[in-house]
Amino acid sequence: MSKHPQGHVFYRRMAHDYPVIERGEGVYLYDAGGRRYIDASGGPLVVNVGHGVGSIAQAMARQAAQVAYVHGSLFTTEALEAYSRRLAAKVPLPDARFFYLSSGSEAVETALKFVRQAQLARGEPARDRIISRWGSYHGMTLGTLAVSGKPSMRAPYASMFQDMPHIQPPYCYRCPFGATWPECGLACARQLEDEVLRQGPERVAGFIAEPVGGATLGAIVPPEGYWELVGEICDRYGLMLIADEVLTGYGRTGAWFAMQRFGVEPDVMALAKGATGGYFPLSITAVRGTDVEAVRVAHGDFNHGGTFSHHAVGAAAARATLDYLEGDDLVGRAAALGPSLGEQLDEALGGLPSVGDVRGIGMMWAVEFVADRETKAPYPRDVHFADRVCARCMELGVLLYPGHGSVDGVRGDHLMVAPPYVVTGDQLEVIVGTLRRAIEEVADVADLA
Repeated sequence: MSKHPQGHVFYRRMAHDYPVIERGEGVYLYDAGGRRYIDASGGPLVVNVGHGVGSIAQAMARQAAQVAYVHGSLFTTEALEAYSRRLAAKVPLPDARFFYLSSGSEAVETALKFVRQAQLARGEPARDRIISRWGSYHGMTLGTLAVSGKPSMRAPYASMFQDMPHIQPPYCYRCPFGATWPECGLACARQLEDEVLRQGPERVAGFIAEPVGGATLGAIVPPEGYWELVGEICDRYGLMLIADEVLTGYGRTGAWFAMQRFGVEPDVMALAKGATGGYFPLSITAVRGTDVEAVRVAHGDFNHGGTFSHHAVGAAAARATLDYLEGDDLVGRAAALGPSLGEQLDEALGGLPSVGDVRGIGMMWAVEFVADRETKAPYPRDVHFADRVCARCMELGVLLYPGHGSVDGVRGDHLMVAPPYVVTGDQLEVIVGTLRRAIEEVADVADLA
């Protein structure tokens, strides 16, 4: 592997040698040394339309040449208005309105603030708590860390934010209640009502969760009936339901938005990643028009903003990405290819001693590793099993996304397989075959350690 430049970049991983990527095309990335990689996770599940889509780059260039930036509190642009009209027809919200910023963290932060202000507008000033789930990740800001459920990321900053209440996730492979669906009676969903009553219904403003568990636990798909029951509980106690679709939105689960697969309409949606497929840093908070009107009547404006909100180039990138998704029916492609990817992973990996579970939906799959299949005991943290598997895959030319802490927030290893929707059947076979080889090689070494 080539060395990263010894310059002035503050790298995210200080011990990692960074190859310099020169170009991308479809599912492939090419580095300065001439090596080719299959981007089998779309980065951190961002790249949905593939690399090197000229129409998206050209749309951004045209918009930047026409007008790149205007202040979002003073002006709008045709790019923003046109994209918003298109998106309103896609999201499962009535008369949707969209607040634009730059990152998924900002989208969630916006959602939290909007729910608080909407509850104030409803005459519910005591509602200042947002319930969330353990095993979740909602962002890097102090506000979003407060509702995140990933202990390793929260720990250094816990004294700096006001923590929010958490409940257990719908993690059937490691059920927190030691139960099995359907005999469990959806205890994971019913715990939401227990927590609302414990906090006091008059204090709880909303509930936030990923429709399908993301990278922290690895593509955990809730059992049948989970989201319907959660929606009923939110309605019963006046909670606003926030769907964090930063990772699952724009086709990743085989539907435009994951909540559509579960037949439940949220009050607020946080979107990002797939909106522009990585071509521009854009995030979107989608809310109901009636709630926006209530805030306007009560307070005049939403008390929130940012320098790069409502960005014209971001809107142009998002509109071109939407054109590409629709034009090639890539969401339908993700729905069609997803089960095949899952079957290939299960067939190739499901019998390996170090693989405990293969799970997922659409073009979003995870493989969880165990040292003992019978007890589901994880590898010791210092073995770094998922990291080593991903590093070996990278050496073999396949890029995947590792995760940690699925057992107790610290122990537990898994990785995500989530390629761009333009991936072919032959490329899926290469991805799965390479992953099997890497797992077997790492397991041999790990078992001897």
